[in-house]
Amino acid sequence: MARAVLITGGNRGEVRSLLDRAKELIEERIGAVTKASAHYESEPWGFEAEQRFWNQVLEVETALEPEELLTATQSIEAELGRDRIREGAEKAQSGQHYASRSMDVDILFYDERVLLTERLTLPHPRIAEREFVLRPLCEILPQKRHPESGATMEELLQRLTQQPAKISEPNKTR
Repeated sequence: MARAVLITGGNRGEVRSLLDRAKELIEERIGAVTKASAHYESEPWGFEAEQRFWNQVLEVETALEPEELLTATQSIEAELGRDRIREGAEKAQSGQHYASRSMDVDILFYDERVLLTERLTLPHPRIAEREFVLRPLCEILPQKRHPESGATMEELLQRLTQQPAKISEPNKTR
């Protein structure tokens, strides 16, 4: 079994309910969710939108290979209302690279694999640029190391925000 780390998110419709449904579908079709972050609210990244995004990071045990996992995540997106054709039209009309969506499921990590195919890049190439990814990652996997840079998720968040990345207070002993 492999351990994949996914991020779910969106900003259209009842997104928090869609996040819960995405998690259920991931457990049914992809594998057991072993860790789940809280839902995080953030501003849109890379484009302007009226609604804020909600995201959740999930660690999943899966028997699926990376390309099979991608196919499964895209099927879940479509079932939860993602319309890539409409998004493409909105991006073309606005001249922006990103668009609003009901559900997006990205593969952040697949074990420690580094992979580049026509359909999939692992680890996700923009992890270190996105606070909305790093905050929930730090909640559930703060010491996970990026397989290429070797930096922990806490270190990446600290570099990005230029501030200490401690998510919780350490246990105090007397």
